[in-house]
Amino acid sequence: MLISNAYAQAAGGGEPSSLMTLLPLLLMFVVLYFVMIRPQMKRQKEHKAMIEALAKGDEVVSAGGIAGKVTSVGESFVGLDIGGNVEVQLQRSAVAQVLPKGSLK
Repeated sequence: MLISNAYAQAAGGGEPSSLMTLLPLLLMFVVLYFVMIRPQMKRQKEHKAMIEALAKGDEVVSAGGIAGKVTSVGESFVGLDIGGNVEVQLQRSAVAQVLPKGSLK
């Protein structure tokens, strides 16, 4: 009566191409790569270079927050003097940061 009938229309342009359906997914992957993956790989490279360059006498901070001076460097462990003639052994990968010389007194 007051509402007219709605009839289906013929298909307008066909189906969208497969490239257009994959484009948003590819775009999301590219953004994810540049925002998350690439910076993480750069950080890992810098950390590995820092660990390989550790030498006796460097002042470092461990991942647990212990600060001290490197007294010995082994293949997989580092001796760390934390004061009061106390020396602890840390894995090399547990070193989080190398401090500038003279930071610890």
